[in-house]
Amino acid sequence: MTETVKVVVGVSACLLGEKVRYDGGHRHDLLITDTLGKFFTYIPVCPEVECGLPVPREPMHLAGDIDNPRLVTIHTGIDHTGRMKKWSRDKLDEMEGAGLSGFIFKGKSPSSGMRGIKIYRDSARPVLSGTGLFAAAFMKRFPLMPVEDEGGLHDPGLRENFIERVFVYNRWQELAGNGCPAADLIEFHTRHKYLIMAHSPKHLALLGKMAGKASDASPDAIESYHRNLMDALRLIATPAKNTNVLQHIMGYFKKTLDHTEKEELLEIIDRYRRGLIPRIVPVTLLNRYALKYDQSYLKKQYYLNPHPVELMLRNHV
Repeated sequence: MTETVKVVVGVSACLLGEKVRYDGGHRHDLLITDTLGKFFTYIPVCPEVECGLPVPREPMHLAGDIDNPRLVTIHTGIDHTGRMKKWSRDKLDEMEGAGLSGFIFKGKSPSSGMRGIKIYRDSARPVLSGTGLFAAAFMKRFPLMPVEDEGGLHDPGLRENFIERVFVYNRWQELAGNGCPAADLIEFHTRHKYLIMAHSPKHLALLGKMAGKASDASPDAIESYHRNLMDALRLIATPAKNTNVLQHIMGYFKKTLDHTEKEELLEIIDRYRRGLIPRIVPVTLLNRYALKYDQSYLKKQYYLNPHPVELMLRNHV
């Protein structure tokens, strides 16, 4: 179940090493280019350059109303809000058909930062509650699409969550592109069952009911499934929830494992629960047993193979 086709992901151009920042520099991130770049095809975007501003240029920040901030230059006070918003609308129209499965933003940017951007209000201290103008427009246009900034990608838990969502979103796009036949939606749900459970058992129950009605599902019902699926996957898969999933999967081997194998697997799962070993250890053992005992249902479960193993996303927890 290795992904063979590169997934299309948008990215702030400076993170790829392009010299587009206000000072003529870049913020090349090797994790993005050298590691994730093996599996992602990037569409680079620099809102400030693409909306017509030069390199180098006067730095800018967000100012004014918290709910509707303006993008202004720091020293001369030139307001570029209208220019940026118009360009963002046109750019998002263009990106609508680009086949994106995610976007990696540049953190702390007044145009591309997705969280905690400073908003300056008169002489008061800035509040850290803003979103860059382009990032805000992007997330409003594509509310279900996975997004993260480069800072989040260097947090192991957020990195795994983002990449997992990107691959699920990409698989959903393929399903939707084929018209989302009832049988295919049921198969999609079945293969993602334990992956969803690891994030939210509550959502799994809801999504199971939706998939069960797939034969007469309306376009609105299918979109509701997609929305609830992505809402579920935004929730972090905790060790407790993962342990629950691992124990459920172990149940498929209750009649095939001998006493020693059962004790070993139980001990490994418990060690993971206590934070003594990473999740890749019990997952690898379960994959081994799924192959050894030809558990066809488990061999199709994306929980056991959610993304390329080369990314080593499960080696940290």
